[in-house]
Amino acid sequence: MPLRDRIVRHFGHSLSPEKPYLSYYDVLLTLEDVKSLKNDWLTDNNIAFWEEYLERETLPKFPQARIVLLRPSMTFLLMKEPDQRAIRAALPDFSKVTHIFMPINDNRNVSVAEGGSHWSLLVVSALDGKAFHYDSLGGANYHEAKLATNKMSHILKRRLDFENLRDAPQQENGSDCGVFVCIIMRHLLVKRLLSANAREKVSMSMGGKMVDSNGGRKEMLAIIENLREEGERRRSRSASPFASKTPPRIE
Repeated sequence: MPLRDRIVRHFGHSLSPEKPYLSYYDVLLTLEDVKSLKNDWLTDNNIAFWEEYLERETLPKFPQARIVLLRPSMTFLLMKEPDQRAIRAALPDFSKVTHIFMPINDNRNVSVAEGGSHWSLLVVSALDGKAFHYDSLGGANYHEAKLATNKMSHILKRRLDFENLRDAPQQENGSDCGVFVCIIMRHLLVKRLLSANAREKVSMSMGGKMVDSNGGRKEMLAIIENLREEGERRRSRSASPFASKTPPRIE
């Protein structure tokens, strides 16, 4: 079942926005998402787009990699859904996966699909039985990350040792947490896991790593605009009378 269908199945159509800006494979970005990315708290869609982009543009260059970037909605489902069968039906098959990246949100209201006020990142090493938590606001999401670790432990059917990394880069305002998640995610994925050889022991510490949140926002916006322009060019070549009624699409 496609990811978008899984999300709708469990959350209904509350995630379907009204002002589409860019359709990129399984993610539909809205004008509101783009506005948030400029200078506000990142939405679920912003982070889902970044994961989709990394999966489409980075992971294919490493065909041997067995890494999953779990979408925010799927992490939320894992944390809040009591029915294990429903969770297993919605989640990917982790049987051959080595690492799982999980955006953690502090939303505690199951009736609100996009809520909460803080993002952090949990990286699970199914290979080593460890879970590393990166929180740019001290330990604000400590309990949520522990819960996600315990839930994932049940899914993987193995013990996961939880480590809250105190040397994670810290944000300087109240709105950059999602940007920190995206930048740290890419750094750990590209500079650590994908760059290491099979026998190399990889440090998962982010101590001393500087995060340029403004630069991160600008880069993500530039990527979105470039993809939108590409989608516009494709749409202009389409003979369909309905083309102008849909957002620029990349797939």
